[in-house]
Amino acid sequence: MRYENERPYRELYFPDEPAPVRRPPAPSQATWLALVALAGWALFGYTFVRDSWSRGTYVAPSVAARGDLAADEKATIDIYNRSRPSVVNVTTLTAKRNRYNRSVETVPAGTGSGFIWDNLGHVVTNYHVVEGVIEKGEKVVVTLDDETTLEAVIWGVYPDKDLAVLKIVAPKEQLRPLAIGESKNLNVGQKVFAIGNPFGLDQTLTTGVISALGREIQSVNRRPIPGTIQTDAAINPGNSGGPLLDSSGRLIGVNTAIYSPSGTSAGIGFAIPVDEVNRVVDQLVRERRMR
Repeated sequence: MRYENERPYRELYFPDEPAPVRRPPAPSQATWLALVALAGWALFGYTFVRDSWSRGTYVAPSVAARGDLAADEKATIDIYNRSRPSVVNVTTLTAKRNRYNRSVETVPAGTGSGFIWDNLGHVVTNYHVVEGVIEKGEKVVVTLDDETTLEAVIWGVYPDKDLAVLKIVAPKEQLRPLAIGESKNLNVGQKVFAIGNPFGLDQTLTTGVISALGREIQSVNRRPIPGTIQTDAAINPGNSGGPLLDSSGRLIGVNTAIYSPSGTSAGIGFAIPVDEVNRVVDQLVRERRMR
């Protein structure tokens, strides 16, 4: 019988005799193979991975050379660059009392678009853009392409066609009238270009086609405006009064209304045809009223 705390027999009775050496078992063949594989990895595998990482070092991609622009792109850019100096931003200003110091301040009441009609300073826009100026004693200012801001006077209005003519005083080199086209020979499907200030974003270009001709819309005084141009070029609040151009950069209409339940562009915009604009504006410039 042997107890747990019993010392080994040899150690207990022969303390001076050295204890037998217990050697570990010899490694098996599998162990040797594993050691050789590990050594091989240490010698060759690390070098391979290190070289792979160095070969995969990030290098910023070079900028590819741009090819030539397409012909239609060049034409659009040319139309925009030629027409942009003729398009203006129309802002109505109103007097408002500051709620804190009770002083009277002039603040923007609304914005729209317009374009220079001639080198005498006449500017065409929609009537509804400046509708409240006379009744409410507001002011209207015109901002040119070069950021020059000028106070304008209302030269003449014709609510039945939603057209108005403003007058500004500026050097002739700042006045770049648009080329006037025709609307009697327009075709559904031809390209059109609209430049204006949607949501206050000045000199914005949108493109599309003539979707239909001979549409009828209502003016601000509920009078019908027949023969209007329907287009899918994006027209949003702020585009009103801006020009609709053909592929030659000629004025073919004045953007005046959109059809949209949400109040933003839904791909259905309307422009007053330039033949009607020409007739009305010519009389407003000469006589400041329509007979």
